[in-house]
Amino acid sequence: MNINYTFSNERLISTALSHSSYANEHKNEGVECNERLEFLGDAILGFVVGEYIYKKFSLWPEGKLTKLRASVVCETMLSKKGREMGINNALKLGKGEEHTGGRERNSIIADAVESVIGAVYLDGGMEPARKFVLDMLTKEIEEISSTVHVLDAKTTLQEIIQRTSQEPIEYRIIGESGPAHCKSFSVEVCHRNKVLGRGEGHSKKEAEQKAAMEAINLINGNA
Repeated sequence: MNINYTFSNERLISTALSHSSYANEHKNEGVECNERLEFLGDAILGFVVGEYIYKKFSLWPEGKLTKLRASVVCETMLSKKGREMGINNALKLGKGEEHTGGRERNSIIADAVESVIGAVYLDGGMEPARKFVLDMLTKEIEEISSTVHVLDAKTTLQEIIQRTSQEPIEYRIIGESGPAHCKSFSVEVCHRNKVLGRGEGHSKKEAEQKAAMEAINLINGNA
């Protein structure tokens, strides 16, 4: 397992990796399951990601921040990161859970990741916990925030511009290429005759969304 953190209290990481099925089989040994650490880690995870995207995407409204956070802290993402760190291989499972494939079950891995976050917090405090979360998820936040599947970039850009101007935004096709069945479009988005961003896509709509997203990133200073 590679979580890039060294525990002072080894019992915390042992508990973080102990599934309830394992704890139930080892009651007489005083083994504690990871559910309480999972509860704590879940709260810390939501706060750290929420704080990060609140500061980074300062012009985004609450609804879009919520969508982005939900896409990042979901079970699918956490289980993926858990596998990358080898947490699934380090899990302590009961015999029944082991035999039924629990080691590869997304929900169990994701819960264990949250438990590890809680353990890091109790062992080292908020800053190590924040570093652990952001080292794990910053790249994913960047990738998800740049896709049109999370946000309607055109609507977001419109909302940003309308805060200071009632003049319309204009999308201009500045180029087309490729055969009819696989065309590529280049679009620029303008306001007051100033180019705010450019984008390319296999449809006009896709190119417009990418142009709007580039404009948002430039406005936010993230480009």
